[in-house]
Amino acid sequence: MLRVLAVDDERPSLEELVYLLNADPRVGSAEGADDATGALRRINRALESGPDGPDAIDVVFLDIQMPGLDGLDLARLLTGFARPPLVVFVTAHEDFAVQAFDLKAVDYVLKPVRRERLAEAVRRAAELRGTSPRIPVHEPDPDHIPVELGGVTRFVPVDDITHVEAQGDYARLHTGQGSHLVRIPLSTLEDRWRSRGFVRIHRRHLVALRHIGELRLDAGTVSVLVGAEELQVSRRHARELRDLLMRRP
Repeated sequence: MLRVLAVDDERPSLEELVYLLNADPRVGSAEGADDATGALRRINRALESGPDGPDAIDVVFLDIQMPGLDGLDLARLLTGFARPPLVVFVTAHEDFAVQAFDLKAVDYVLKPVRRERLAEAVRRAAELRGTSPRIPVHEPDPDHIPVELGGVTRFVPVDDITHVEAQGDYARLHTGQGSHLVRIPLSTLEDRWRSRGFVRIHRRHLVALRHIGELRLDAGTVSVLVGAEELQVSRRHARELRDLLMRRP
């Protein structure tokens, strides 16, 4: 059973998060701290207690924007410990996801927190801590990809995605209506969507061939126009891309 610490400076959000965590059958105990400094004192006590001690903490569910020491600062401090607790960020802001990944966060949950989404974060933490058996996962819908937006999961049609941009172990999906950040490496999407006409043009970009409007050559550099955005094509991918475009119906 996971021993959990939730950290949030907004009391209603903290109380709701603790309530939802305690309701999860994989959580043995969940307590709260309303600032990062208090959380750090509690984590120090847990580390002194040891992983099997009465004050041990397995996972910290951590808000980001807090007065004084913020959540990212606290997570950076934890990386200096020999056996730190796992970290799950719980925040209203999508913009910090890349920094969260760099700090080895288990998950990144957007507010307002939904019970089902929080349960997924708990499942990931439980598996990493070895306290939960792996449950077979159903194959994803090949025509849609789930994305989180303001605490709501939406299913974006793959055919609407014009290109994908790598951001660490995350990927930003671009459509004509906006962009969405998902926790999937670009290499995974490349393998998954190759048969759907997506091709790597750069170490940072994966593009849907059907959405390429122009191929441009300028002073030895190659680029493509996707919607209103011009994307550079690396030299190693230029010939393959040109051949694919020439064969495109």
